[in-house]
Amino acid sequence: MKKKLLAGLLVLALMVSCNKDKEILDSLSSYNLEMQSKGYHFGDTILLPESVTKESESISISFGGKETDQLIVDPEFFTLGDNAVTFVIKKKNGEVLQQDATINVFAKNPEAQLSYSIIKEYPHDTRNFTQGFQLEGNTIYESDGQHGSSKIIKYELGTTEPKASTPQPNDVFSEGATIIGDKVYQLTWQNKKGFIYNKADLKLISEFPYPNMMGEGWGLTYDGKNLIASDGTKNIYFLDVNDPSKIVRYISVAGNTQAYDQLNELEYHNGYIYANVWQKPFILKINPANGEVAGKLDLSEIAAKHTTGNDDVLNGIAFKGDNMLITGKNWPLIYEISVK
Repeated sequence: MKKKLLAGLLVLALMVSCNKDKEILDSLSSYNLEMQSKGYHFGDTILLPESVTKESESISISFGGKETDQLIVDPEFFTLGDNAVTFVIKKKNGEVLQQDATINVFAKNPEAQLSYSIIKEYPHDTRNFTQGFQLEGNTIYESDGQHGSSKIIKYELGTTEPKASTPQPNDVFSEGATIIGDKVYQLTWQNKKGFIYNKADLKLISEFPYPNMMGEGWGLTYDGKNLIASDGTKNIYFLDVNDPSKIVRYISVAGNTQAYDQLNELEYHNGYIYANVWQKPFILKINPANGEVAGKLDLSEIAAKHTTGNDDVLNGIAFKGDNMLITGKNWPLIYEISVK
């Protein structure tokens, strides 16, 4: 009889413990889902529900091979944007509970809503699937994508006839490009390498591997010190110009209320990185020091004139003095705009 009573008590205790564990995890899940949409800012405290903390001896967060028991959104531990973490809860009875969550970290300051006026329009070859776009003097250097038709070209602004053109092999999908001195650097999408050309005639000089941390090649620009690349994620990478396979540092990008990924064509101008976002009709103005979006330029009206599907989207940023040049994949026009 005593054995049966003891067994019954053990089963009851186990049921109570399981129910308590479920209550803790359900409470934590509800809190995390609510905060996922609200987001945090650097310096915020992660205020977990009392139903979680009162049953816990310790709580830690693991993320990217690191772990901390400081429930503070610290830039040494988190990045802007989404952070896939695991909460590790050690209960007072020694049991350990774990739950995966996403912690979104947003910029503290709201981004400025930039405006523009159209100054001039120039022709653009509709065969050009624009991936990289830069102006030097009056010459456009453009990297065009698609397997079987990828190339790097240069032409005078106001014309569409290339002064020089170098095609890529059929297995290459060209991506972003930028000028450094007398050379043009160009990324490929999934070939894990880039090309270096002589700027004068676009003859291929050499190739380079890009870092393994970059899953793909998307956008490319230059800030006078480092190559700056995107790979379609929320990250922007600063690469050693003498060895582009080495990452100097990287930033993650977010605005005041949302994270941004699929960062595409890039351009550096007057201390900021300007970025297209794939299939979105706007351009982000990004602080290169921390990844915060300082401004957002809505180009929906222009994009609507040319975008009919998933391919012919806004993509291409260059600067003509302080005016911006914009275009898109297979667009018939390049627009010179004044940005305010």
